[in-house]
Order: sequence, then structure tokens, then C-alpha cells
Amino acid sequence: MNYSSFNSGVAIVVEGKTDKDLLSSFLDCEIVMTNGSAVPEDIIQYIRKLKESKTIIVLTDPDSPGKRIRDVLDSKIPGLIHAYVPKDKCIKKHKVGVAESDKQTILEALENLIPATSPTTPTITHSDLVDLGLLGFDNSAQKRVMLEEKLKLGHTNAKSFVKRCNCLGISREDLEKALYE
Repeated sequence: MNYSSFNSGVAIVVEGKTDKDLLSSFLDCEIVMTNGSAVPEDIIQYIRKLKESKTIIVLTDPDSPGKRIRDVLDSKIPGLIHAYVPKDKCIKKHKVGVAESDKQTILEALENLIPATSPTTPTITHSDLVDLGLLGFDNSAQKRVMLEEKLKLGHTNAKSFVKRCNCLGISREDLEKALYE
């Protein structure tokens, strides 16, 4: 999705005012704030209603509260789409978040959207991660981090790595190619 096409057909969900202010400075679309990780029911209801007419993109901080918001929204509103800013590109003054990133980082995240739900047939499994050295070895986490960056998956653990790969239709062969190029 090209950011220049962000208009009345898209809404982006962020955590707070500083995130909204940053995005509003260069995007022309509706921006909804959750006001923290305890997403109020009225915000959930609003996003659910908004989804009837708009594509909803969730763009939260790459930390535990950001993951919690994503999980809460995914459990209550099916069919959301996620954008992830890399943690190493959104740190300023010991703070981590969307508001600490820059326009280019956010636009890259918005060009690499990931649906919340996987296709019914998985493209990779946890066994594939073990076979490729991405799970169960001393350097597995480092290898996954490298692939997260190459494949624009956002920060993950092994379980969410598999889920995001499956959501994007990334195959074992795709992982092998990215791992060894």
C-alpha cells in the first residue's frame, strides 16, 4: 500500500498523542488513539464500526504494551492489518516507540503490512525453524533478528515469527534464500 493512497479509506491505530501528531504531519488519513495498553471498550467499538468502511492498520510501539494492544484488538476485531517499526529505528533518549521514529521508518512499515490472520494452510512450522537453525540453538535469536529485518516482520519471538511468516505466505524456501543470501 502506497502512503500517498492513504485517505478516507484507511485508518491507523496508534497508542497516543505523540504518535498521532507525528503521523498527522505527513499522512492524510484518520488516526485513532488507544491512549495506552488498556484499550477502552468505547475505542474497540469505534474501531469495529470504522472497519465497516475503512482498512484498519495497527501501528503500535515495538514493546510489551504495544504487543498487548495488538493482541487485544486482534481478539476483538477480526481482519486487522499490522505495520511494525523496527525497534532499533525508534529509540530516542532511552524511549522506544513510534513517536521516536521518523517519517521514512514509518513509511517503510506501512509498505510492509501484515494481516492479523494466517491462511488456513501454514507455509512454515516450528519444525522448519529448528531445521534452519532459527529455533533451539545459541544463535537462533540472532538469525531470526536478521530475517526480521530482511523480511520486514517486526520484532518477534519464535511463535510470532512463524505466525507472521504464515500470514505473509513466506515459505521455507523463502526463509532459506533470505538466510543464505
